[in-house]
Amino acid sequence: MNNKDQQDAPTIYWRIDEWFPDLSPEIKTRLKAYHEELLKFNRTLSLISPKTVFVADAIHFADSILASQAIHKSNAKIDKIFDLGSGNGFPGLVFAILYPQVKVVLVDTDQKKCEFLNHVAASLKLSNVSVENKNVEALPENSVNFAMTRGFSNISRTILVARKFMPKGGLLFHLKSEEWGIEVGEIPTQLCSIWTPSLVGEYKLPVGAVKFSVVKTEKIA
Repeated sequence: MNNKDQQDAPTIYWRIDEWFPDLSPEIKTRLKAYHEELLKFNRTLSLISPKTVFVADAIHFADSILASQAIHKSNAKIDKIFDLGSGNGFPGLVFAILYPQVKVVLVDTDQKKCEFLNHVAASLKLSNVSVENKNVEALPENSVNFAMTRGFSNISRTILVARKFMPKGGLLFHLKSEEWGIEVGEIPTQLCSIWTPSLVGEYKLPVGAVKFSVVKTEKIA
C-alpha cells in the first residue's frame, strides 16, 4: 500500500479507553483484543455490517458495555446468563469481559460463528464463557433463569420462543431502540398473561443523539 492509499483509507476508530476511563486496564485490553479478532474474522464471516466496521467501537462495543452495565445493575442475583442468537458475540462476550464472576452462555445456530466465539473466548482466556451451537428452541425446559438478546427477533417472537426454556420468574433482557414501546404494544394478549415487560434503562452512545433501551420481560406464569 502506498502513502496515498494509506491516506485515503478510512480510520478504524477505537475510543473505548477515552469513553470508559473507569474500566480496568485488563478489561480494556480484552475489549481491544476482541475488536481486533472481530475485524480479522469479519472478512470471511460477515459478523458485522461493512457500514459499522469503522465505528464498531461505538455501534457494537459501547452499546454492549452500556447495556450490560444496565442489566447487571438491575439484578445483583445474575450468576449465569444466556445470550440468545449471539452470532458476533454482542452483547454476551462484552458482558463476560465486564463481569468475569458471571457465567455467560452464547447460543447460536451458525457453526462457523460459534467457532469464532469459542476462538475469542479462548484467546481472551474467558473461563466464564461457554458456547452452544444449537437453536435456542432446543434449550432444555426451565433451564434458563436469565437471558439477553440483541437483534435476535422482536420482543413478541422472542418471548414466544422463550416460554418453554424459561421458568416462572425468569428474566429476559432485550436490547432495543427508543421505539421499544411499539414492540411491547404488539405483544399478543395471550403472551401478556405470561410475561410482564418493563424498561430497565435508557442510554445514548458516546457519539450521536439516538437513544437505546434495555427492556426486561419477566415470566409471571
